[in-house]
Amino acid sequence: MTNKIELCKVTDVKLGEALKIEKEGLVLAVFNIDSEFFVTDDLCTHGPGSLSEGWVLDDLVECNFHNGAFNIKTGEAVTAPCTEKLRTYQVVVENQLIYILI
Repeated sequence: MTNKIELCKVTDVKLGEALKIEKEGLVLAVFNIDSEFFVTDDLCTHGPGSLSEGWVLDDLVECNFHNGAFNIKTGEAVTAPCTEKLRTYQVVVENQLIYILI
C-alpha cells in the first residue's frame, strides 16, 4: 500500500533552492529545479551535513559539511568524499501541494 505524505506548498520552495521538511519521522530536502520538484533525505550519506543547507547548482547539491555532491534527481553520489547513494522519493504535485509517495 502506498502512503502519500503532504510536505509543503510549491510556493514554499524557491527556484534553485531547497527546503528542509520534517514529517512522519522523515527529515527531507525538497528541491525546486527548473520548477520541477525533487525530494531526497536531508542528511548527507557521508556525514552530518544537511543537504537543504548545501549549495544547489543545476541538478546537483553540494553538502555543506565535506563538500561532496549528489545528483538531486537520481541520488547518485558524484563528488568525493560521498560514495553512498542518497535516498530519493517519488514526488506528486496536486493543487499546488507537494507530496511524496512511500
